[in-house]
Amino acid sequence: MHFQPNGPAARTEQVAFDRRELGVILTLYGRMVAAGEWRDYGISHLSDVAVFAIFRRTAEHPIYRIEKRPRLRDKQGQYSVIGMDGRILKRGHDLKAVLRVLERKLIRAVES
Repeated sequence: MHFQPNGPAARTEQVAFDRRELGVILTLYGRMVAAGEWRDYGISHLSDVAVFAIFRRTAEHPIYRIEKRPRLRDKQGQYSVIGMDGRILKRGHDLKAVLRVLERKLIRAVES
């Protein structure tokens, strides 16, 4: 007989954004939607990374990914913003500071 554990022990650990982090991300997301820049998002919680993917249109590749990688907390910082081409646009320890790279794009969108 094969036994599979259930309950908390059966779950594999996942990295997730906490409520505060999601609040910071969704505040920026809401402003970008209001400016007509972004349209959709997706969230993935994996074993080593949490990803908030941002889309200009539904069902296309994300234009930006906001990633949380706790393993990098003591090195470059656990937060990063990655562009569509895979380049890391900003990385650091403070989520708000990392997201400023995207806020600059909001300022440009409002000025246009």
